[in-house]
Amino acid sequence: MKRAHLTLACLVILDALAVPAAASARVAPQQLVAVIFKDHPVSASPGGRRVATLRDRRPITEERTVLPVLTRRVDHNGQLWLRVRLPGRTNGSSPPPAGWIRASDTRLHDTPWHIVVDLKARRVFVYKAGRLLQRFPAIVGKPSTPTPPGQYFVEEDVALSHGQSGGPFALATSDRSKALREFDGGPGEVAIHGLEQLGGRLGTAESHGCIRLANSKITWLAARAGAGTPITIR
Repeated sequence: MKRAHLTLACLVILDALAVPAAASARVAPQQLVAVIFKDHPVSASPGGRRVATLRDRRPITEERTVLPVLTRRVDHNGQLWLRVRLPGRTNGSSPPPAGWIRASDTRLHDTPWHIVVDLKARRVFVYKAGRLLQRFPAIVGKPSTPTPPGQYFVEEDVALSHGQSGGPFALATSDRSKALREFDGGPGEVAIHGLEQLGGRLGTAESHGCIRLANSKITWLAARAGAGTPITIR
């Protein structure tokens, strides 16, 4: 991961015991992801109407874009297509759920990691190969700026400078705030990050939409859950 200045939308940058329902969540042991090596047109169907353009690098770290693959399909020409989760918003509104890209100029591999955020329990559960490995108390979005639930993924793994708000690390996600169109110049991007310069009491709902973890916990998580890691927020 690269060290970078980060401004995310939920704050200055844009987190005990688990309840049984969250601890018993079922997640797949592996998630297929695609590493993108050039800009791709995104289609509504394989070879169909173009709906967006997918950039091959992320805007903060300039690392390669990595996306969860939902399904694969071969068209009548023998061309392999991938249906992938997408970052960002569609026409400035809600994040697009998925789109189709050609498999050319991509590399496929599996990740065993999966992050589950339980908003009611205010906990983050980390799974590896389908097994619950860690559980962390968190700060989630307050009622006026809630953390949007849904299926997302880690877009970028960002190391923050010493003393930078939200440090020491931030996992920028594909989730976008529905209450904040932008914050401090950012696009309303929801992140999982630390407590530097922010504080707050773990186990509460008081953020602008991001998920805050204790600094030691986000450091542990950022070392393992890289770009493309699936995230379930519920």
